Amino acid sequence: MATTPPPTTGQPPSAGTGQPPTAGPPQAPDDDARRLAELGYQQELHRKWSGFSNFAISFSIISILAGCFTTFGQAWNNGGPVAISWGWPLISLFILIIGFCLAELVSAYPTAGGIYWWAAKMGKPVHGWFTGWLNLIGLVAVTASVDYGCATFLNLTLSALFDGWEGTLRQAFVLFVIILALHGLINIFGHRIIDVLQNVSVWWHVAGATAVVAILLLVPDEHQSFQFVFTERFNNSGFGDGSTGGLTFWFYVLPLGFLLTQYTITGFDACAHVSEETRGASQAAAQGLWRSIFYSAVGGWILLLAFLFAATDVDAINAAGGFSGAIFESALTPFFFKTVIIISTIGQFFCGMSCVTSMSRMAYAFSRDRAVPGWRLWSKVDRNGTPANAIIGATLAGLVLTLPALYQSDGVPVAFYAVVSVAVIGLYLSFVIPIALRLRLGDRFEPGPWTLGRKYKLFGWIAVVEIVIISVYFVLPIVPAGVPGNDGFSWSAVNYAPLAVGGVLLGVGIWWYASARKWFTGPRRTVDVPGSGAHAAADAARADGPA
Repeated sequence: MATTPPPTTGQPPSAGTGQPPTAGPPQAPDDDARRLAELGYQQELHRKWSGFSNFAISFSIISILAGCFTTFGQAWNNGGPVAISWGWPLISLFILIIGFCLAELVSAYPTAGGIYWWAAKMGKPVHGWFTGWLNLIGLVAVTASVDYGCATFLNLTLSALFDGWEGTLRQAFVLFVIILALHGLINIFGHRIIDVLQNVSVWWHVAGATAVVAILLLVPDEHQSFQFVFTERFNNSGFGDGSTGGLTFWFYVLPLGFLLTQYTITGFDACAHVSEETRGASQAAAQGLWRSIFYSAVGGWILLLAFLFAATDVDAINAAGGFSGAIFESALTPFFFKTVIIISTIGQFFCGMSCVTSMSRMAYAFSRDRAVPGWRLWSKVDRNGTPANAIIGATLAGLVLTLPALYQSDGVPVAFYAVVSVAVIGLYLSFVIPIALRLRLGDRFEPGPWTLGRKYKLFGWIAVVEIVIISVYFVLPIVPAGVPGNDGFSWSAVNYAPLAVGGVLLGVGIWWYASARKWFTGPRRTVDVPGSGAHAAADAARADGPA
């Protein structure tokens, strides 16, 4: 696992030379403001974040102390150890390629709107419209899922510490509401220290994950074999009669297990959303984005392998629906069990705080361009340069999205996994649009100081294909009871990700064709700097018509 944070300089190999490009000197704040003006915006948010802080927010949102703990059961039930030991590094590689593609774009266009801004500028307003809404719902869902996961672990912690705490579903939801509110308040009133807290979060994740690995290796009396960790297969999904071979297992059950990796390593677009607050953003945001993926992938794999080696009581873990807490409870003493749970809970709290920061910046930027109902309210910043109204509105949206979690589902927490699927689908579909537009733009794209060179074609097509595949899988039913027409069908077992994502797309699609296409012109310039290269590339792209 990475025991030190990444340095703040460096590049991936340039396709043209095969050697790392030489990083230029850091941009002065005036250069950042000038570049932002070229992209059409005044400097309203306070630019006080360092390159490390920019890396820290995405590293914190990815949070191996969150996703690895809360969605472990999805991989355990759908594939078992092989879905983790082999699936994690394989899917991480694809995600890193996606990250490289986005890093090139944020270097060229370092704006708070990030994903949707790129789509609108390289394509047409309609591209920006749908990209923005997909990205916004994805960010709302990832915030909701992280805070609900944090509430679940806090519920478990309180049950372990206090005999009178029952740890019920209702109690978990109340904790979720409290945590969501706290994160909103921290982001509104903690403007002076929020970047410092992001830095603290990195060190907590590094030290905490290291401590958990050490505990799982040293404390248990027994460990699983390498054969178990790298070859054992489970099918607790209910599909395929529990078979661990055949087409159903390899092409349906096992890919559902990859949701663990795809969900954990997401939210790295936060580097783009806070780029207007980052010094030297054209370099720092690009580097922070891909590095947050790489370091999380390495650290997360080591952490998950420690889980598997400590998973000696398979029956207890299966009885708990694959919940990672069953590993710690069965393998550790009560003291170390509580220690691991507390480490994870605090890490998840930091993660949720970072999620609210990223989500609110996207809501602010999209509202600034008048795409969100009530945009005047959400695009305001207070005297401290904080989009307080956007923070409040976005956290309330996360609360509404998670309401189905109040309804108990037998065994598997389907509502939680559905919110997770909404996050993955929304975010990755929003990524694929600007990546595809960048492919179409070809040599007319004017890169920033961080570029893929000629490798953009290979990486871009790999990214597009991978996103299309996962977007299909993660709208599929998670359990047989969620398949309409099956015996035992229950609405509480339905994966409502397609309903949530599809409902949003249908709604904003109708809105687009009925009204928005007449007035939404994409990013609205608040300053005018004629002759910028960004506009030349965008105009050339739009001249070709829709993708």
